[in-house]
Amino acid sequence: MESHRQSRRPPPGIALLRKLKGGRDFSYTTYQAIVLLVTFIAYALFHASRKPPSIVKSVLDPEGSVISTLGSGHYALPASLTPSFEKLFYNGSAEFNSTENKIAQGGWAPFDGKTGKNRLGEIDVAFLASYAFGMYFAGHLGDRLDLRKFLSVGMMCSGFCVCLFGMARFWDIHRLEYFLLVQMAAGLFQATGWPSVVTIVGNWFGKKKRGLIMGIWNAHTSIGNILGSLIAAAALKYGWGWSFIVPGALLAGGGLMVWTFLTVKPGDLGLLCPEEVEAVAEEPGSDHTDLTANQNKDLDVAVESESLDLESQQLVEANQDAPELGRIDLAVGFLEAWRIPGVATFALCLFFSKLVAYTFLYWLPFYIRQTPIAGKIMDEKTAGQLSTLFDVGGVVGGILAGHISDKMNARAITAAGFMYCAIPALFLYRSYGSVSLTVNIVLMVVAGMLINGPYALITTAVSADLGTHSSLKGNGRALATVTAIIDGTGSLGAAIGPLLTGFLSGQGWGAVFVMLMMAALFAGLLLTKLVVAEVVEKLVKYQRVQNLSETAREQLTDLLIGGGKK
Repeated sequence: MESHRQSRRPPPGIALLRKLKGGRDFSYTTYQAIVLLVTFIAYALFHASRKPPSIVKSVLDPEGSVISTLGSGHYALPASLTPSFEKLFYNGSAEFNSTENKIAQGGWAPFDGKTGKNRLGEIDVAFLASYAFGMYFAGHLGDRLDLRKFLSVGMMCSGFCVCLFGMARFWDIHRLEYFLLVQMAAGLFQATGWPSVVTIVGNWFGKKKRGLIMGIWNAHTSIGNILGSLIAAAALKYGWGWSFIVPGALLAGGGLMVWTFLTVKPGDLGLLCPEEVEAVAEEPGSDHTDLTANQNKDLDVAVESESLDLESQQLVEANQDAPELGRIDLAVGFLEAWRIPGVATFALCLFFSKLVAYTFLYWLPFYIRQTPIAGKIMDEKTAGQLSTLFDVGGVVGGILAGHISDKMNARAITAAGFMYCAIPALFLYRSYGSVSLTVNIVLMVVAGMLINGPYALITTAVSADLGTHSSLKGNGRALATVTAIIDGTGSLGAAIGPLLTGFLSGQGWGAVFVMLMMAALFAGLLLTKLVVAEVVEKLVKYQRVQNLSETAREQLTDLLIGGGKK
């Protein structure tokens, strides 16, 4: 058993914390909390660095807006909705009369003029296409390399590329090829992020409550979007280049944090894997939250010497999907991972789900800037602030979808249900979002909840479930590859959505919303087979319970109550 989780040298930050604690180890729960916090911050910074293009669109292409200069009638968010740090940048002023606004009136070549929207759509697809392409390779590499180093290098290089985009403002670069190359490089490096963080979190947490835990943890996506929007909007006052440089620098700094503090898996610290911890926790009187590396050694001896009574049989059954002790798992191949049941179906579902989500991610501030709300036009800063409420709904949706799927034990039913409900939500937002600011906010939050809920569920809990599928027979070296396949396929949709929006918006935003509603419908329909299978499974279980005799029910109840007391 010791060979199964042979410890490596801990990350330098963890080693320092141990030293400051007098050489004493931390509890298992503490290590889990550190992993959640570090990966949460890391991926929030990834998403924050993706928001600047959506914020500066109306600055680079002012002719694409309803008006190119602000009049006295533009709408500003109430002071109660304006973050306090924004006031440090704008001193509470609703006007946007800075030098940058003067630049905005003329735009920035090559994104100004009649083809501005098309050029903006092209830089979006350059990033997302390279991101999707790189995702497949990143997952393959992630199952074979040290994920701590892999992730930290990816963050630092990606942050550098984001800064390069912003430096075009100060270097007076107007070549479309420059922006396309920088976006493509950024996409490739950002592909290292998602397979890495999902694999690491999956290494530290078992299947129990995985949907809820990962639903809460996945709030990093929306939190990152919100922070990215606010930072980019605040930095616009000093020049649109700073809207890229600040998030890029923060992302590079996050890479140093990952290098210093992130532990890839419990075995690196000589700890039990989560499946073993959950199995031990089921034993009477056990408390897995206090397990440390030294206590693991004592626990190993106790488990190995225990006779095969009823309790030990239950322990064996609980661990039947765990890796065999002392076995060295080979990384699962790319094509083999595609053949895991459910991977292809959820990957295609995410293609359409992410198409909708990323269209909002890249175009919502621009849409708000173009669409009068209560008869008034918003400026760039206010539109960017308002668009963050979509991600607030996304936080709620991710947690809610994870919790419901855990309670129902039905990932497909939950994801499909959310996608079907997103269709009328999109229709209502397009039709009535311009009535008033309050109506716009409510409908935007609801749409964000229903769109990002299944997107968050599939990319976290579902990916982790499939990456540890029973068909793998305990092989833990498939998680990054499976995650990359699912999110990589979804990212292809994420690339197509913003690109089509750049062309369709020229025909009117109604065409864009029809595309989004059709995509949501296809996402739900693709899960039909899995939904039917989950419904049939639940009906069979219900029928079995109903067919039990009264005596059998009483015996089952007594057994369950007795087992719980035991």
